[in-house]
Amino acid sequence: MKKDMEELIVKSFFDKRVQDRVLYELFKPEKRDLALHRLCHSYKKMLKTKYMIEIPPPNSDPSDIFELLKSNKAEKMCYSLSFNKDIDGQEMPLEEALRHAVGFGVPSIISCRPGELAYFEAEQEYGAPPRYLLKRPKFEL
Repeated sequence: MKKDMEELIVKSFFDKRVQDRVLYELFKPEKRDLALHRLCHSYKKMLKTKYMIEIPPPNSDPSDIFELLKSNKAEKMCYSLSFNKDIDGQEMPLEEALRHAVGFGVPSIISCRPGELAYFEAEQEYGAPPRYLLKRPKFEL
């Protein structure tokens, strides 16, 4: 786990009123799942909605999402916050992270350009889970 990267993700994309609580939970191993669980049903209350761009269907192919992120200048390496333990708290190639996150059924945030661009997949309730680009102007915190 990279605390500086996770702090940047939270400060960039999470609503200010929940940032301290989410960071506290992320940095306590026994509470980490609580922070990630907040992205299940109430993600629109947790994330800054002005930076959320819904990816319209069909949006379930990791390769298509990779191309979309590349067209938005995503870096080759990424950092993930995820219920999927295979990628949570890991830095890895973006394509690999997407293969693990897309369609997994529970929330993931994959930071593709620190503080500026991320992929977010919410919890799957029925049908396909909501999928978003999280995109914000450079240096706006």
